[in-house]
Amino acid sequence: NAIAVIDPVALKVVRKFQSGSDPEAFAVHPDGNIYISNEDDAKASIYDPDDGRLIAEIQVGLEPEGVAVSEDGSMVAVTSESTNMLHLIRVPEHDIAANILVGARPRAATFTRDGTRLYTSSEIGGGISMIDLSSFKVVKQASLGDDQAKPKDVLLSKDENVLYVAGGRADKIFVLDADSLEVQERIPVGKRTWGLALDRAGDRLFTTDGVSGTVSVIDTAKNKVIETIQVGKFPWGIVVDD
Repeated sequence: NAIAVIDPVALKVVRKFQSGSDPEAFAVHPDGNIYISNEDDAKASIYDPDDGRLIAEIQVGLEPEGVAVSEDGSMVAVTSESTNMLHLIRVPEHDIAANILVGARPRAATFTRDGTRLYTSSEIGGGISMIDLSSFKVVKQASLGDDQAKPKDVLLSKDENVLYVAGGRADKIFVLDADSLEVQERIPVGKRTWGLALDRAGDRLFTTDGVSGTVSVIDTAKNKVIETIQVGKFPWGIVVDD
């Protein structure tokens, strides 16, 4: 029930602060505060990481999981797995702007840079939902077309023409047209792929392959794995600093 602060050079934990019950995931707001999904409490909590101060708590659905922050910081999205909902939180008001029913067991979400759209994955539903943020409505849903797909992370390409989806048990990264949500490519990676991250240029996509204990490196121009890196057991999240 804590967040650890790590020195990125020394790679040592320098301090910890309380974060509410069972912090599942968090995202960093442009103002530096962190927005956390507290799975056991069915809440989203906001903390100042400088002093560990609790700023606000917001009731959401059951088993909140994914957290995403819009680029301008005006909106935060939280997915609730057992409620099958996406919750949109206004900032700085810290109230609920909308509770949107999406596909079964939503896991992750990502905003477009202009804040007009939001995408979320549905693990049990095996697909993707696109939400229009002017109406707070699902405007498109699409299946990944694979019975083994249990999508987790979703990530837009740098030009936002492509949506990358980690396919979980399908052992593939699905490349979708960001407008039509049609699957353009299926890229085989390691087993049980979960996390996604792009490099600064958008030329390389990195995936965590949980059961394989690997990170796959994908050339996004060729949609092909160019390197596989062995890491520890069950890698989950990933972030790139280049």
